Amino acid sequence: MQVLVVEDNARLARALRRGLEAEGFVVALADDGPAGLEAARHGQYDVLVLDIMLPGMSGYQIVRTLRAEGSWVPILLLSAKDGEYDQADGLDAGADDYLTKPFSYVVLLAKLRALVRREAIARPTVLRVGDLSFDPASREITVAGRPVTMTHREVSLLEYLIRRPGQVVSKVDLLDHVWDAAEGTDPNVVEVYVGYVRRKIGREKLETVRGAGYRLVRGAST
Repeated sequence: MQVLVVEDNARLARALRRGLEAEGFVVALADDGPAGLEAARHGQYDVLVLDIMLPGMSGYQIVRTLRAEGSWVPILLLSAKDGEYDQADGLDAGADDYLTKPFSYVVLLAKLRALVRREAIARPTVLRVGDLSFDPASREITVAGRPVTMTHREVSLLEYLIRRPGQVVSKVDLLDHVWDAAEGTDPNVVEVYVGYVRRKIGREKLETVRGAGYRLVRGAST
């Protein structure tokens, strides 16, 4: 299995190469962002390991560029940043997994093996249903290319639905995932917010399935 490690800390990069080669990986190294991007573009790698803070181009930028170009090679991000928003930014950019420094080498190996086992299928970073699009990283929504402004709660509701296009989503599911059901939120609030979202994206896009819930219609357009 071939792995590209993009890491500007030379000591860590060498240690990773020694360890991974001992486990049977064929390892290539790059020590800055632009070199890592070029290597990823032209090499045939089974998995990439990218530091986030790189000279010239960040790991986030490399991931976004590769995904925009249609490359779906599995990517593991490494970072000293362990905040939940840092991890969310990495995953929203298109990475497959995230590991914080200092890390367990055993966990690193397990994550790499898990990523290699997955098929490199397209996982678009911008979600689209018909002419409706949603970018999880920027939280931007467009309908037929036109930007749509929504409240935080409306965006969360739409995101839950757009990740399940064509599926019937119950009011209980929406209440659990968009609100905190434990707080005793009135279930009728779901209907209210569905109405808000429906008016902003087009009524025909979000239908009510009587007695079951709501469904974002595939292929519906304004």
